[in-house]
Amino acid sequence: MARDVSTSSEDQFVGAGLRVLAERGAAELTVRRVAEAAGASTMGIYTRFGSRAGMLEAIYRRGFELLRDALVEARDAAPAGQRILPLATAYRRFALANPPLYALLFERPLPDFDPSPQARTEALAMTFGVLTDEVPDPARAYLVWTTVHGIVSIELTHALRSPLPGFFIDFPAAGERLLLDGVAALLRGLPA
Repeated sequence: MARDVSTSSEDQFVGAGLRVLAERGAAELTVRRVAEAAGASTMGIYTRFGSRAGMLEAIYRRGFELLRDALVEARDAAPAGQRILPLATAYRRFALANPPLYALLFERPLPDFDPSPQARTEALAMTFGVLTDEVPDPARAYLVWTTVHGIVSIELTHALRSPLPGFFIDFPAAGERLLLDGVAALLRGLPA
């Protein structure tokens, strides 16, 4: 039986949405499916978020919070001046552990959902800010992020699509090494 709307919190709905996303994929992020996963009524979603888009935006925001938390943990575990490669590794591990969430954050798996400009700005700032703490020049930080993001996204695409044997490189065995080598090469080539 569905819970009373008043007892269902935003966190419960967002957590249910993250579970639906992980277990069933983005196409199943419906108000009905998330409400069922939360053990609540669909009215609870509309009461808390106003619309499906509001619910999706809250899930999107939480996804970036989870990514930020993974990056902060990696950053804080590494010595100052040696944090960029651990950040790259944490970014990769997050993406590979959460492919549907990563897709929601950086791709558009739902054609009818596009986060608001404010949500995108806040979400990217909270994660990009972790990198700019280590690479203060925004242009250099952007180059590092796009290198990491590009390598990770390509690896994830290949992992999900099962490329032909012998195609390009052997993911996932070589994935982390390729990422670290690529970022290290970029850092060596960037002017101070």
